[in-house]
Amino acid sequence: PCENGPSMGSTVLDTFHPAVAGWFRQRFGEPTEAQVRAWPVTAGGGHALVAAPTGSGKTLAAFLSAINQLVVEGLARGLADEVYVLYVSPLKALSNDIQKNLQQPLSGIRDALLESGMPDVAIRDAVRTGDTPQSERERMRRVPPHILVTTPESLYILLTSDSGRKMLGRVRTVIVDELHALAANKRGAHLMLSLERLEALVAQNGGKSPMRIGLSATVKPVEGMAQFLVGAPVGAAHGRDSSCTIIDTGHVRERDLALEIPRSPLEAVMPNEVWGELYDRLAELIRQHKTTLIFVNQRRLAERAAKQLAERLGEEHVTAHHGSLAREHRLKAEQRLKGGELKALVATSSLELGIDIGDVDLVCQLGSPRSIAAFLQRVGRAGHAIGAIPKGRLFPLSLDDLTECAALLDSARRGELDRIRVPAAPLDVLAQQIVAEVGCREWGETELYEQLRRAQPYAELPRKDFDQVVQMLADGYATRRGRRGAHLHHDAVNHVLRGRRGAKLTAVTNGGVIPDQFDYDVVLMPEGHRVGTLNEDFSFESLPGDIFQLGNTSWRILKVETGKVYVEDAKGQPPTLPFWLGEALGRTAELSASVSRINSK
Repeated sequence: PCENGPSMGSTVLDTFHPAVAGWFRQRFGEPTEAQVRAWPVTAGGGHALVAAPTGSGKTLAAFLSAINQLVVEGLARGLADEVYVLYVSPLKALSNDIQKNLQQPLSGIRDALLESGMPDVAIRDAVRTGDTPQSERERMRRVPPHILVTTPESLYILLTSDSGRKMLGRVRTVIVDELHALAANKRGAHLMLSLERLEALVAQNGGKSPMRIGLSATVKPVEGMAQFLVGAPVGAAHGRDSSCTIIDTGHVRERDLALEIPRSPLEAVMPNEVWGELYDRLAELIRQHKTTLIFVNQRRLAERAAKQLAERLGEEHVTAHHGSLAREHRLKAEQRLKGGELKALVATSSLELGIDIGDVDLVCQLGSPRSIAAFLQRVGRAGHAIGAIPKGRLFPLSLDDLTECAALLDSARRGELDRIRVPAAPLDVLAQQIVAEVGCREWGETELYEQLRRAQPYAELPRKDFDQVVQMLADGYATRRGRRGAHLHHDAVNHVLRGRRGAKLTAVTNGGVIPDQFDYDVVLMPEGHRVGTLNEDFSFESLPGDIFQLGNTSWRILKVETGKVYVEDAKGQPPTLPFWLGEALGRTAELSASVSRINSK
C-alpha cells in the first residue's frame, strides 16, 4: 500500500472506468505511492517524470491512464487504426518484456467489460525493434497497433518512412522508460530530436502536442531530467507547455547488501586458486537461494563464470546472457529463469534494466560496476516486486577493486547517486536528423532550427553551427571526380531545405549512434541458425577445428569466412573463451569521490 493510504488510492482508482479500476483492485489491491501521484497528472494530460525505486509499479503508473482513455474512447466511438500510445525503451529485450506485461491488463480489462455486459474494446499492441520479423512489420503497416512499443533507433526509422509517419501521425502519449540510461549519451540526444520530429508530425496532422511520461529508478538531478524529457521552450509562439510534474518517491529503499571477501588475501591480480574460492562461494550462495542473478562487466567473464558454475551446479542450472548471444538464446534464458528452470544466470548489462525475469532472490556482482547507479539498478533486480527487499552481494576481484566496492556500499548507505551529464548538442546526431526530416518534407531553415532547438540537448545550439551543418549536408565533399555526399537542396534565396533523391534511404541505413562492432556472425551448420557473434579479431585468429564457448555451449569451428564463422556442436569438449575488445568501463566522478573519501580515512 502507498503512503497515502488505501482511501487515497481508492479515490484515485474511482476516477477510472469501472472495468479498469475493478481489474486493478482484483490484481493488485491498492496502488503504490508512485501510481497514486502519477495518475491524476497523466489523466489530465500533463507531462510527468516518475522517479521511483525498482518494483514500485512505474510501468502501470505510466500506462494505466492511457489504457483507461482508450477504453472510454473505444466504448464511446470506437478506436481508429492509428497509434495512440508510444512506448520507447533503450533495450530490445525490455521492449519485448513490456509488450508481454501489457497483455495482462489489456486481456483482464476486456474480460471485465464482457462480464459486465459492456461492448468489447479490442486494444491492439505491438513491438517494433530491429528484431521484429518482416511479416509482423507488414502486418503493422496494414493494421497499426493502438499501443506501439519500440526503441529509439526504430522510432527514428519509423519517422523517416511514409508508412511509419502515417502510423504515428496522431500519437497522444509518449512514454520513455529508463530515462537515465539514455540521457547520459548521444542516444538520448538522438531520441529527443526524434520526439521533436514527432511533435512536428502530429502538429502537421492537426493534433495536440503529445503528453510525455518519463520513468527512471536512479536519476540525478531530477529537475534536469524533467527538462530533458519535455524539452526546452523556445519562443512564446510555439505555445507548447514545457512544464513537467516530478513524482519523486526517492531511490533509497531498504536493501540487504554485503561484501564477499575470499579467505585468501586479495592481490593486484587475482590468482587462479582465489578464483576457485570465489566460484565455490558463488555456488554455495546459489544453492541457498531459489534464483540468483550474477552480473559481470565483460562478456568474456560472463562465459567463464557460466562455465565454472555449470561444472559445480550442472549445465542445466546455469547459462550466460549478453549482447553477443543470439536473440533466441537470450529470450530462452529469460524464460527459463522466469519459469524456475535455471538456478543462476550470468549476465552483463544486458539484464541491468527492468526486464521481468521472475522472482530473483539474490544478485551477485563480480567486480565493481564502476557506477553507483548501475550497482543500485542491478541489485534492484532482486526483490523486483512491491514490498520486497533487494539482496545483493559484491565480490571484489583485486585489492584496488576492494576499495572501490567498499566505496560503493558507503555511497549506497549515504543515498548518493551519479550525476547524469547530458552531451551538449552533438552535431553528428543533428546532421542525421536533419537529413532524415528534410528527406520526408520541405522545411524552412528557421522553422526547422527552432523545432530542433526545442530538444533540451540543443537548447543552446548557435544558429551559425546549425547553418554550417546544413551547408555541409547541401555541399557534400570534394573528390577528384567532383563533389559527393550532398543530401539536401538548399534554396538560399527562399531559405528552404529539400531532400535530394535517396536522402531518406541514406538516413535510414546510416542512422543511430550505437557504434558498429564489426563482429562476425556465428552460424550453426547444417541448420544455418545464428548462434551469436564473435569479435572480429578473435574470429580472424581462429582456425578450423578450434573449439570455443558461447552461451555456455562448446562449438567447433568448421570454417571462417568474411563476416561469418561456421560451427558445429562440440558436444561439451573443453573450449577456449572468446574475447571482445573495448569493454572496459570508466568510473563515474561521484564514485571516484567516494573512493577518495574511503582512502582518506
